[in-house]
Amino acid sequence: MSALEFEKPVFELESKIKELQVFSSSKKIALEPELKKLTQKLEQMKADIYNNLTPWQRIQIARHPERPFTLDYIRMFTSDFVELHGDRQFADDMAIVAGFARINGTKVMLMGHQKGRDTKENVLRNFGCAHPEGYRKAMRLMKLAEKFALPIVVLIDTPGAYPGVGAEERGQAQAIAENLRDMVGLKTPIVATIIGEGGSGGALGIGIADRVCILQHAYYSVISPEGCASILWRNAIKAPLAAEALKITAENLRGFGIVDQIISEPLGGAHHDPVKTASDLKEVILKHIKELSSISGEELIEQRYNKFRKIGAFLETPA
Repeated sequence: MSALEFEKPVFELESKIKELQVFSSSKKIALEPELKKLTQKLEQMKADIYNNLTPWQRIQIARHPERPFTLDYIRMFTSDFVELHGDRQFADDMAIVAGFARINGTKVMLMGHQKGRDTKENVLRNFGCAHPEGYRKAMRLMKLAEKFALPIVVLIDTPGAYPGVGAEERGQAQAIAENLRDMVGLKTPIVATIIGEGGSGGALGIGIADRVCILQHAYYSVISPEGCASILWRNAIKAPLAAEALKITAENLRGFGIVDQIISEPLGGAHHDPVKTASDLKEVILKHIKELSSISGEELIEQRYNKFRKIGAFLETPA
């Protein structure tokens, strides 16, 4: 497992413990007291580091290359997944995967951004940055879910919508705007979870949901810290400062009422125990689907509309 810069002391100590265990076993020398002390030191070091992460460090965890992606969660907590393709207008965008699935027997329409594990797959998936056809595919399938009265489950993980010339020529902004408009009016429950990066309109384009959850080390923001730093200070190196100022961590978002629930991650992040993370995520999704299933379509629309209209606060003072 690759280590982030601030994790290196943990990985170095783990390596030393393993070396000592091998030495103890091969030389048949009892080193249990020493190993116990080092193990205790390791656990304390992990707690000190991971319980006191800065916003920038948490963003690095959200971007970790070994973090579970949408297809990983689909494999871990769904069955009978049938992927559906294409927007019926231009092409099939591989940055968004979607299809029918069952979660513990509950039929859903599941969709989400998908990144790649290596260069070849990242090129195929466009690094999780969807084109307009990706958003049109997502909306086509959301309307299909509404037709069959299926809950919609969304997993968000993108640095942002693709900003290339081709995407703009094919109506990137319009595709996202239409999704925002049409998702509000769907008469079926929608549960969205930010599982990694939640970048700007790229995330919001499939994120208008009745319940918006977020994994503990994921983030959700109108702009990346690097982009913010480049605008404010003309220097992307100040991204850690921007991350602090943007207030984009899970706790900040919950405090602002932008997300409804934070899902805890294993110590160090979801990639340290993907199975546990998937199990916890599944239970939260099923809980919200159950709560929402008793609400009529008209009520869902009204509540969803009001939920997003009240985001943001301002104070008016007399002139």
